Amino acid sequence: MSEISFSFDDKLYKGIEGEPMAAALLRSGLLSMTNSIYHDRPRGVIGLGVEEPNAIVQLVSGTKESMLPATVIEVVEGLAACSLTGVGALPQMPDESRYDKTNCFVDTLVIGAGVAGLSAAENELRAGREVLLIDDQSGPGGHLRHLGLEIPASLFDVLHHKNLTYKSRCTAIGLYDQNYVVAIERRTDHLGEAAPASRARIRVWHIRADRVVLAPGAFQRPLIFANNDRPGIMLSHAAATYVAIHRVKIFRKAVVVTVDNQGYRDAVRLHREGVAVQCICDVREEAGGPGVDAAKAAGIPIHFRTTCVDTTGGEEGVLKTVILQNLDTKKNFQIDADLLAVSGGWTPIVDLATHIGIKPKWSEENAAFVVKHSTEKLVTAGMLAGDFGGDDDPAIFFGPELNKEQSLRAYIDLQRDTTLHDLRRAVGAGLSSIEHVKRYTTIGTAHDQGKTSGMLTIGALCQLGNISPGDVGTLSFRPPYVPVPFAALAGRERGLLTDPIRITSLHQWHVEAGAVFEDVGQWKRPWYFPKPGESMEEAVRRECIAAREGVAVMDASTLGKIDIQGADAAVFLDRIYTNMFSTLPEGQCRYGLMCKADGIVFDDGVTTRLGKNHFLMTTTTGGAARVLAWLEEWLQTEWPELKVYCTSVTEHISTIALVGPKSRQLLGELVTDIDLSKEAFPFMHTRMGTIDGIPVRIARISFSGELAFEINVEWSYARYIWERLWSLGIPYNLTAYGTETMHVLRAEKGYIIVGQDTDGTQTPHDLNMSWIVSKKKEFIGKRSFQLPYLKSSGRAQLVGLLTANYEEVIPEGAYITIQNAGADAQGKIPHIGFVTSSYFSPALDRSFALALVADGLGRMGEQIEIPLGKKSLRATICESVFIDKENIRRDS
Repeated sequence: MSEISFSFDDKLYKGIEGEPMAAALLRSGLLSMTNSIYHDRPRGVIGLGVEEPNAIVQLVSGTKESMLPATVIEVVEGLAACSLTGVGALPQMPDESRYDKTNCFVDTLVIGAGVAGLSAAENELRAGREVLLIDDQSGPGGHLRHLGLEIPASLFDVLHHKNLTYKSRCTAIGLYDQNYVVAIERRTDHLGEAAPASRARIRVWHIRADRVVLAPGAFQRPLIFANNDRPGIMLSHAAATYVAIHRVKIFRKAVVVTVDNQGYRDAVRLHREGVAVQCICDVREEAGGPGVDAAKAAGIPIHFRTTCVDTTGGEEGVLKTVILQNLDTKKNFQIDADLLAVSGGWTPIVDLATHIGIKPKWSEENAAFVVKHSTEKLVTAGMLAGDFGGDDDPAIFFGPELNKEQSLRAYIDLQRDTTLHDLRRAVGAGLSSIEHVKRYTTIGTAHDQGKTSGMLTIGALCQLGNISPGDVGTLSFRPPYVPVPFAALAGRERGLLTDPIRITSLHQWHVEAGAVFEDVGQWKRPWYFPKPGESMEEAVRRECIAAREGVAVMDASTLGKIDIQGADAAVFLDRIYTNMFSTLPEGQCRYGLMCKADGIVFDDGVTTRLGKNHFLMTTTTGGAARVLAWLEEWLQTEWPELKVYCTSVTEHISTIALVGPKSRQLLGELVTDIDLSKEAFPFMHTRMGTIDGIPVRIARISFSGELAFEINVEWSYARYIWERLWSLGIPYNLTAYGTETMHVLRAEKGYIIVGQDTDGTQTPHDLNMSWIVSKKKEFIGKRSFQLPYLKSSGRAQLVGLLTANYEEVIPEGAYITIQNAGADAQGKIPHIGFVTSSYFSPALDRSFALALVADGLGRMGEQIEIPLGKKSLRATICESVFIDKENIRRDS
């Protein structure tokens, strides 16, 4: 590989293409790479991979991604990065890189391409299965790569098997039920400026496997002692790998502190590379095995029952002296060293297994939590399953006894600067659960999720409470296993592609008419139609007057529409809605309210009975998808015996609402085969007819409280019908209106919008809609109405508000207080509710509002206040219907 230049903290360094940036920086003599987040202490590299808690950097080149361990960044031409003190920064410019996703269905997914993973893949291939093998490193081999050893030939051949797909730099970040795995594959960062522009930087894999093999390996763990965070203190396996594989030649004298035989193996590697290993300090009473024999043969001094208790630092806080202690005599001695290599045992990577609720079990033999799991669908292998090679013989040891002063500088979580002293405080405060301790101390809450600190926390709790790690249990690990850029999760669904933009068949007409649009759900809906020079308020006033005094037209096509058919359709709707639908005659409509199982209002709309077993349900614009999902949930999981079929037809049918006292007269010029008279065509009825030979269904439905007709027509004919209405409407001064006018009109009549005039806590009774709750049948949520808290006082109930100042419109969301309310002991003024809808009404010639007020239905006529900064508005609580309470206009 060629030597190239890269930049770190605005200084040029040399590195080997493809090697970890941490290795190149160490080889250049940079031990102190950053300072800690809270204590501002110098910190250097301690690990090899994603477990690295100290050397966290931000890219200055490319995507400028933040909070990346220098141990996983590969050196490439043009690389530039800067150090971070534990807090990242968002880039100022958008990330222009490509991101994508893919779905994969495979017989067996093997996670981890070390010896255990390759062996598992070989077994799966022999069984005739198709295998996907993923690993987060740049090549296969796992620990063999760190040791500079070749993969055995038989296992190497596995990688070329026709039924195996191998993905390097691919990290499983989450394991879910039914063997659903999410992984991220970094595809271009290692290519630098040579990366093809068409290739996605990161690909998110959605993998569904019949069988999953977990062989993710393990992390080496540190020990707790005073000043254990100095640059020059490293995990022994990492130190030996940097020296032996990456040719880091900056260390002269080393001390190895260990609890197992891994420390001996690493000491021998350091010795062979010319590092003077001053001694191996082993907490055990004795040790044996090939690694121990090799250390003795190399002449490395060994001190049993000895460990590190403290360190001292020199220039820039870099390690200078190691203070050692005999655990039996408690006598200290010190040795000069510029490298302290620590082997505190191995911590298998249990994260993925815990994502699906598998509990790791404590192994005394391995001094670690392991997951020995073998079912038809999921198997663990390698160190995760407790296979440590049989030559480690670890002691259960996490650090020596430390006094208070020492504990202040004995770090457990290097990312959070959390010390043994902090842990002792938590226990002293009465906390015993590791999850409580985690939240009290913030241990394990940084972006590494406690990869090096979690096991130390468990060990320290054991020492404080004289209990076993098995009694403490592990931390809770949550996806993602490693940090993932939001851009990767978004994929190509960014900017205009973030969410589908839905438009009606009349959208282009609205554009040509100069409509101002608002987003409602995914729909672009006309908000209002200003004439040249008109403000929004002026346009809405004009539209409201037209609807109340003349005739106005609105595109209502965005209402959710669900076609419901089947022999049990009527029975089904009786269970879904609070009111009865099985008694609804054919050709008639009925307003319905549906609740969740907890009795809280979920959605509303008008449903029409088109035939004996055929209904058309309408929903709120933003609620169509969730209502359809709600219907299907009950049909598929609770009532599968019902013969009912639901189909979304929102985009199949366009709806044109013709509103106002002159609407019947205008529609009569367009429709000749339907008797539109009041007697022949009453409110909440529907009729089939034609307009110029085009089949239409016209319904007497009103969301304005005015005489109104809704014309339903096949999507492709909507613009023709609209333009025919428009041409015939010129003598009537036909006016198009948008959603803002719709809101004014419906609020004047007290018609609710679920989600605006409700806050997720209202029952029908709270909305003064007890009339819609049937006493003759069961329906979803009915039993919950008997819950004490749904009948208790103080519930937020829908009321109307009339302002004392007719001209001032109360801001929506404003809090409501009792009149002349005083501040409490904390200086806060208690509120009794808030405003949900607020407008100026041309029909009333004044402002008005709807609000949710505690016990509001029993407070009619009460004077209240709305604090707005330094001023306060006054209003009176009233009924929520402001106009035509007798429905004379609607039913005319």
